[in-house]
Amino acid sequence: MNIKIKWLRDQLKTQNLQGMIVSNPVNVRYLIGVEAEGILLITLKENLFITDSRYTEAVNTVLTIEDEILVVDKKTLSKEEYAAFFMYCENVGFEENFVTYADYKEYLQTFRVNLMETEDIIEKQRSIKDEKEIQYIEKACEITDKCFEHLKKFIRIGMTEKEIAFEIEKFYKTNGADDVSFAPIVASGHNSSMPHAVPGTRKIKDGDIVLIDMGCKYNGYCSDMTRVLFINYMEDEFKEAYDICLRNNEMAERDIREGRNMKSIAQNSNNHLKEYGFIPLHSLGHGVGLDIHEEPFFGIVYDQMLKENMVITVEPGAYKAGQFGIRIEDTVLVTKMGINRLTKTSKDPTIVICD
Repeated sequence: MNIKIKWLRDQLKTQNLQGMIVSNPVNVRYLIGVEAEGILLITLKENLFITDSRYTEAVNTVLTIEDEILVVDKKTLSKEEYAAFFMYCENVGFEENFVTYADYKEYLQTFRVNLMETEDIIEKQRSIKDEKEIQYIEKACEITDKCFEHLKKFIRIGMTEKEIAFEIEKFYKTNGADDVSFAPIVASGHNSSMPHAVPGTRKIKDGDIVLIDMGCKYNGYCSDMTRVLFINYMEDEFKEAYDICLRNNEMAERDIREGRNMKSIAQNSNNHLKEYGFIPLHSLGHGVGLDIHEEPFFGIVYDQMLKENMVITVEPGAYKAGQFGIRIEDTVLVTKMGINRLTKTSKDPTIVICD
């Protein structure tokens, strides 16, 4: 039997649910390893993946007998067969934070059941990684580290932010990654003060600060890392802010271990930044897995405990609006006693000598 579906069935029982409609493609992939358009229907005894003829062959090559999942072309099912699947289910769960209202109404009409919210039970389970998931994330982080080393040799004065971002995507796709895990952020000079700056046509200049936030996917699992480069030399103002941000990053990482409260760690980080005159503009971090941003969310509004084998980012930032920004971000694995930092790139200030 598929152990993830067995786990999900056990969870459904605790919520007085006899079935579930899984329509979020990321959750479908997590449960059965399938990347295809469709929905997964689960009861306490049966599993049905409804797709169309474009995907049935590919899906059947992924699934095994142990998955115990019947794959059906949606065009072959009658209205009565749709409704019959949940015939013996009093309550059926759905993904309330993914399903649109239009989808909700369609499910009611199609399956004729009492739909109940599931409170992100799959997303919460995804926050704890198994051994294979950790290996995939480690590989994605390894490729990201190599990409940063490449960029230190690639960047030249006169290049645009867009050119550097394109090189990041090119490196990933030609060095073993599936794809980028998000559009790379390359922000130089005053653009670096915007946490989610979009790479533009600004050209790299002598003395610039260049903030690079990037990640890739390996077997569907993401990496995430931010580092800052200084072109030819480092301004004193940059050095002071960098030291503050680095101390903040290291302070937070020392506090992370199983059983620690994430809200408390994030609050300490924010207080430290405020002490030096910096206003925190974003959360301290977030979970990383099949999605680049997923459970658990690491900030002052999320009161939850760290657990072993969570993979999260730690990314404090020190920003001065319209002037510059510094962010140092790692992807880390939570353990009982601390962390295993999966992004290995040095966090010492990096000065790149460019012509």
